[in-house]
Amino acid sequence: MTTTSPATPVTTRKPTILTWQGVGAPRLESVRLLVAERRFKASGRLIAAADGDSDAYSTSFEAATDESGTFSRLLLRVTTAEEERQISVNRTEDGLWLVDRGQGSERSTFGGALEVDVAGAVTFNALPIRRLNLHRESGRHELPVVFVSLPDLSVRVTQQTYTTISVNDDGAVVNFSSDTFTADLTVDSAGFVVDYPDLASRV
Repeated sequence: MTTTSPATPVTTRKPTILTWQGVGAPRLESVRLLVAERRFKASGRLIAAADGDSDAYSTSFEAATDESGTFSRLLLRVTTAEEERQISVNRTEDGLWLVDRGQGSERSTFGGALEVDVAGAVTFNALPIRRLNLHRESGRHELPVVFVSLPDLSVRVTQQTYTTISVNDDGAVVNFSSDTFTADLTVDSAGFVVDYPDLASRV
């Protein structure tokens, strides 16, 4: 049984490393964060062992937001037993998204999306939570989000909803839903996930 340890505060303007252990699946995620107000830079890795019909893979990523907390760039590298591949996803200031798999950039508005999400990586739940200040005050927002699947790196737009359930001195509980899926995420005072039921818990 996985237990949740007290959340380590995410300090401002000082590098911090956060690590999550998979719940119900053999996976581990670790990320180095540099946080300043709503802006942050992340450099991390997600390792998933083979589980049922899912093959093992390792993913490294680098991501950043601008001063408002809006996503700006992501670089993903995925390694499986058969191959290595990578993708870069960037959002320009005028709202244009550029997706590059090494053969030239594909351009799209992706429905006006401001965030990106990566399958199984809880680091990216902090993007809308921090930008919308949902870890500090009540709110509910339905958002178009650019979703990157792993390990195939396919890209599509999904509709995600974030709703603040409660706020306290240590952080908040924020409900996340997409299609028929829903989960109550416990986040710390900086908006980063502490516990994601049935997916990952911070260690």
